[in-house]
Amino acid sequence: MTFLELATFSLVAALLVISPGPNGVLIARTVPTSGKAAGFANIAGFFASFYLHGAFSILGISIILLQSAQAFFIVKMLGAAYLCYVGVKALLEAWKGTTAPLAVAPARRRRTLWRAGVEGFLTNALNPKVSMFYLAAFPQFIPANADATLWAFALVGIHSAMNVAWFSAMVLLLASLKGLGSRAWVQRMIKAVTGTIFIAFGVKLAAFRP
Repeated sequence: MTFLELATFSLVAALLVISPGPNGVLIARTVPTSGKAAGFANIAGFFASFYLHGAFSILGISIILLQSAQAFFIVKMLGAAYLCYVGVKALLEAWKGTTAPLAVAPARRRRTLWRAGVEGFLTNALNPKVSMFYLAAFPQFIPANADATLWAFALVGIHSAMNVAWFSAMVLLLASLKGLGSRAWVQRMIKAVTGTIFIAFGVKLAAFRP
């Protein structure tokens, strides 16, 4: 792979990272209500799911999803259902005025981080568009006669590193606004807006056609 090819892949991956999507919405919802550590737990979930998608692409599962209408439909609807579930839950919490506690006991803290990590993982893992991106990118950027597995995971590593950097900056920015975000009315507004956006993403994913 030449420097130009690597730069091209990095540019495409960067545009994918910074474009609005469920990951950014999840971070924006998590940090003001659950804290900076929970936001980084979201990012850890993102990171793990990228390697899952990369492994699926390498093993050819993404091809099956694209070629089998039934398999693609199942995965797509699972992802759409999860996004809508998160959105409806956020809207209900906003309607009821439910807010996350500002100070939690250690046991509760660990549970919160675990939940945040799982949310981050599922938000990415149940989105077949990520696998489709890798499926389209890998054949173009893996050098001929090279170890496809090694190069594929290297590309996933670049994409994952960009996600970590971008969303870490977002977490730190949102954490600096914690004084504002911790207010009950702000939390309700955030949940209402992000819940609506999550449902919109879910509906858009359900209607998506490859």
